[in-house]
Order: sequence, then C-alpha cells, then structure tokens
Amino acid sequence: MPSKSAGIIAYRKRGSLEVLLVHPGGPFWRNKDLGAWSIPKGEYADEEDAEIAARREFAEELGLELTVPLTALGQVKQRGGKLVTAFAAELDIDTSSIRSNNFEMEWPPRSGKRQTFPEVDRAEWFALEKAHTRINAGQRPLLDRLAQLAGE
Repeated sequence: MPSKSAGIIAYRKRGSLEVLLVHPGGPFWRNKDLGAWSIPKGEYADEEDAEIAARREFAEELGLELTVPLTALGQVKQRGGKLVTAFAAELDIDTSSIRSNNFEMEWPPRSGKRQTFPEVDRAEWFALEKAHTRINAGQRPLLDRLAQLAGE
C-alpha cells in the first residue's frame, strides 16, 4: 500500500495568485531547485484524519499553527506512488519567521557521524507560473486546482 501524505497550500493574492512552497532541508536537497519544492506536507496513518495531519505537518514544517478554514483540493499520486491529499488556505505568512522541526541522519554516509538538519530549509512565495517550475511534478495538478478555486 502506498504511503500517504497530507498538506496545505497557503495562497495569497497580490495582484496575481501566489503560493507558498517549501524547500526540503538536508544535504541531498542542498543544490536542487527545479522540481524539488513542495507544499508543506507529511505522512499520516490510515486511522488519522487528513485535515488534522495537514495542520500538524504545516505547524511542524513552518512553526505556525493554522486555525483558518481549509478548502479540500483532493488527492494526487506522485511518481513514487505516494498519495498526497491537499487543502488550501488563504493567508499571508512572513517567510523570514518560519521555524522548521529537525531530523537527524548519518552524514556523511557510512561515517558513523550523526548530524541534525531542518526538515525545511526555506519557504518562499511564488507566482503560480513560477511555482509550476519549482514544485514536485506530481503536485502540479494541485496548483491547477487551486487556480481554478481562486478564479485564476
């Protein structure tokens, strides 16, 4: 059974529609850009509600608790088979104030040394067209659904 993730696309209108994307932290993603960005999301168990999981993951990756209403955007399947359930929230966030949780891994590989890295190393607002080039290809349909929802 494929793994499942839930996430939230924060969006704002500043003349045109802008979306908030996050860049994964850690050494594997350090020099990757196009196709590496994502909506803030994370895995959840079968018995957990997707919206609750999406809110938790948003808080973990950005350090912000969301209380605003969410709009369901449905589910997409990424290339590796992961199912991503997404929600949209209209809000404005100062990206300089994000605080991601951390993870630990052996780095460099087979060195026996453990290092700590942020789960998200940065978040940025992107115009919809630019977001299409930055986001993981499997999540692009979510941007299209958001554009339709927002009347773009």
